[in-house]
Amino acid sequence: MAPVAPSRLGLWEAVRVGLRSLAARKLRSVLSALGIAIGIASLVGVLGLSESSKSALLDQISALGTNLLTIEAGTGFGAGDAALPETALKRVGRVATVEAASAVYSIDVGAYRNELVPADRTGGIQVFGTDPGLVRTLNGGVAHGSFLTAATTSYPAAVVGSVAAERLGIRNLDQPVLLYVGGRWIEVQGVLEPFALAADLDRAVLIGDSAAESYYEVDLAPSRLYLRVDQEYLDETRGVLGATVDPENPEEVQISRPSDLLEAQAAAESSFTGLFLGLGAVALIVGGIGIANVMVMGVVERRGEIGLRRAIGATRAHIRRQFLTEALTLAFLGGASGILLGVAVTYAYSAVQGWRVIVPLAALLGGIAASLAIGAIAGLYPAIRAARVSPTEALRSA
Repeated sequence: MAPVAPSRLGLWEAVRVGLRSLAARKLRSVLSALGIAIGIASLVGVLGLSESSKSALLDQISALGTNLLTIEAGTGFGAGDAALPETALKRVGRVATVEAASAVYSIDVGAYRNELVPADRTGGIQVFGTDPGLVRTLNGGVAHGSFLTAATTSYPAAVVGSVAAERLGIRNLDQPVLLYVGGRWIEVQGVLEPFALAADLDRAVLIGDSAAESYYEVDLAPSRLYLRVDQEYLDETRGVLGATVDPENPEEVQISRPSDLLEAQAAAESSFTGLFLGLGAVALIVGGIGIANVMVMGVVERRGEIGLRRAIGATRAHIRRQFLTEALTLAFLGGASGILLGVAVTYAYSAVQGWRVIVPLAALLGGIAASLAIGAIAGLYPAIRAARVSPTEALRSA
C-alpha cells in the first residue's frame, strides 16, 4: 500500500484562505485594521511633519545666518545703570573679523497716528534711532517703500516694523502716512518685513540716528549693537568683544547669538516629536489588541472549520500558519493604509505651511515593520490556541 502524501499548505494558499476568512467578517476586520492604521498614520505623520518643520527651520537659520551677534549692556545682579559707551560702534567696526555692524539708540517718546491719542496708549511701540546699514546687517527686507539712507537719516523720516505697522493701521504707503512722534510729525517712508532674529524691532518705529540727535536731543549711546562676524572666527571674536566695547568694564557687556533661540526651538520640537511618537505607539498597541481580540473570537467561532480541516489532513502547523497569516494580513493592510494616510497628512499640512515635504524612509519601512510585528505578536496566541483544538472536540461542539 502506497504511503499517504503529507498535507501541504503553501504560503500563497495560506494568504488566500486568510483573505477569504477576513472578507467573511468585513466590518470586524476593518475596525481591527483601523486601529493599526491610526497608529501607523500617527507615527508616519509625526515623523514627516517633524522633519519637514525642522528642515524649514534650519533653512531659515541658514538664510538668516548664524554669525549674527547682539551686544547690550549687562542687566544682571550688580550691573547697576550699565550702558554701552558712545564709541562702542566705532570700536567694534575696527575688529578685523566683524563684517558689518549697526546700532539702535533708544528714544524715550511715543509714536501715534495723531496727536489726539492719549500718551499712555503706546501700543507697546518703541522708537529707536539707527543707521542705514541696519537692514543689511540683519539680512532684513522692506515690504513697502524704502529704508533709511545716508540722505534721509538727518531728516524727520521713519521706517516702521511689521507689528508696529499693523498696530498703527498702516497697510501700504500708496498715500503719504504721517506719525506723531514725540510732539513732531514724521513721514513714514518704509514698512519692514518681520525680523526673525530681532523680533523687538518688529514693534518699533525707526528714525535716522542724526535726526534722533538733532530733533530729540538723544545721546548716541547704543541701546544695542548688531554685528555680522566671520563665521570661521565667531567664537574668537565673541571672546574679545566685551573688552573691545567697554575696556573699563568688560563684564558689563552682554553678548548673545539670536540664532541660538531658533536652534533651541528645533531641539524643543524634537522633544515634542518623542512625545507624539509615544502616543502613536499607544494607538498601535491598541490596534494590536483589537487584532488579537478578533483572532481569539475567530478561534471560538470557527471551531467547526478547524475540526473539519484537521479531520481531512491539516496539521497543527497548518492551523497555526493559517491564523498567523490572517493576523499578519490584517496588520499589513492596516499598516499600508496608515502609511498612505500619514503621508497624505504630512503633504497637506506641509503644503499649507509652505514647507518642503520630507517623509523619512525610516518612517515608511518602520511603519510596515511595526505593523507586521504587532500583527505577529497579536496573532501568535490565537494561532497556538487554534492549533491545540482537538478535531473530535471541534466537530462535536460545532
